[in-house]
Amino acid sequence: MVEDLALRRSAGDNTRAAALSDADFARLMDRLGPFEPSPTLAVAVSGGADSLALALLADRWARARGGSVTALTVDHRLRAESAAEAAVLGQSLAARAIAHEILVWHGPYPLHDLQAAARAARYRLLGDWCRDRGVLHLLTAHHQDDQAETLLLRLGRGSGLAGLAGIAPVVEDGHFRLLRPLLDAPAARLRATLRSMGQEWIEDPSNRNPVFARVRVRAQRGPLAEAGLTAPRLAEACRHLARARVVLEQLVEQVLARAVLLHPAGFALLDPAPLAAAQAEIGLRALAALVATIGAEAYTPRFERLERLAQGLFAGELAGGRTLGGCRVLPYRGRILVQRELAAMAPPAEVPETGSLLWDNRFRVEPVAGAAVLAGMRIGALGTEGAASMRAIVPAGPAHHLPGMVRPSLPALWQGGTLLAVPHLGWKRPGVKTGVELRLRPARPLSGSGFTVV
Repeated sequence: MVEDLALRRSAGDNTRAAALSDADFARLMDRLGPFEPSPTLAVAVSGGADSLALALLADRWARARGGSVTALTVDHRLRAESAAEAAVLGQSLAARAIAHEILVWHGPYPLHDLQAAARAARYRLLGDWCRDRGVLHLLTAHHQDDQAETLLLRLGRGSGLAGLAGIAPVVEDGHFRLLRPLLDAPAARLRATLRSMGQEWIEDPSNRNPVFARVRVRAQRGPLAEAGLTAPRLAEACRHLARARVVLEQLVEQVLARAVLLHPAGFALLDPAPLAAAQAEIGLRALAALVATIGAEAYTPRFERLERLAQGLFAGELAGGRTLGGCRVLPYRGRILVQRELAAMAPPAEVPETGSLLWDNRFRVEPVAGAAVLAGMRIGALGTEGAASMRAIVPAGPAHHLPGMVRPSLPALWQGGTLLAVPHLGWKRPGVKTGVELRLRPARPLSGSGFTVV
């Protein structure tokens, strides 16, 4: 069966590379700390050399500190053999007494940009697993060669400073930390590490498929190195750019702190004066961050559209309002209201009876401790009809002061076609106990730990 799955050592690797020792890995982890006593780690493991080396190194690191590791494999079901490969990987990890769980992506599978959808699903499944079990650290095996390739790919797309800073070593989720301890480690050293441990790995055929841009960039590694663009130098360039990005982010956060009041119901009130007084680049970045947070978009708006919005904002010419990046931006009582655009919101989703759900990329729905979650309940936008119907049932609670125009875009809980509750208005149907609570946890926080350099 192993042979059928092409579980093998790669013959073309550089066998002269030195393996990573436990001390080497400990130094890499120390830069990402601190860690709790007896740390519990989750490690994303595909079965390839990079992630398998990370799992084995992390397991030894955790055991030495009285902790433990769980290896998590996401089966995207994109290849017929993926389920069998995941099972064989589990057997290999079990032989080393490493816990292993398989997380399955059941789709839907888009016709376009499947790789991006699969990546988003992978991180969602991994993140949900960590949140539901209270695991604080999720490790992925991005390494020095990945960092170099990312810089080249983003240069080719014309990325700005934020993109050229590369892959962040630490990302704070709010419930867990995404850690990438291997960003300074060459891929060849990870394969050498597995050889030193007598561990085989799976070669994913997609890593050789030239339909993917990253594979095409990887094929040019030789000529690039001859021109001085080696992986270590490119990774060091990312580090320098990351330092500049951190400084810019700090300046942007200072402006946002003076200009923005972010409401837990998912909208913001903006004083445009601090943005206008800041240097143009800082003001635009602050506006982009606000739009990305409220609009729940994966990327900030295009510069041209953002600049047009800023010009109208600073000139007081928004009139009836504008839309950008999933947001509606309009004047409100001497300030600017930035709210979610109703038409851009996520469709209703069923609330799981166990675990949590991130809806509209902004609201985390979690069960109340000791309470039963109402079966068949969905979360969705209140909408204009829902806002009208709730007033006929029972008046809103103490949150009636919320701007009237934001109410249709508030998250609401439904059962079938029956409106059950609008938590941010303090409203619920008499006698209803939903068993859940909502918290604003946008996929792109307005501020936080920011980009990191180690």
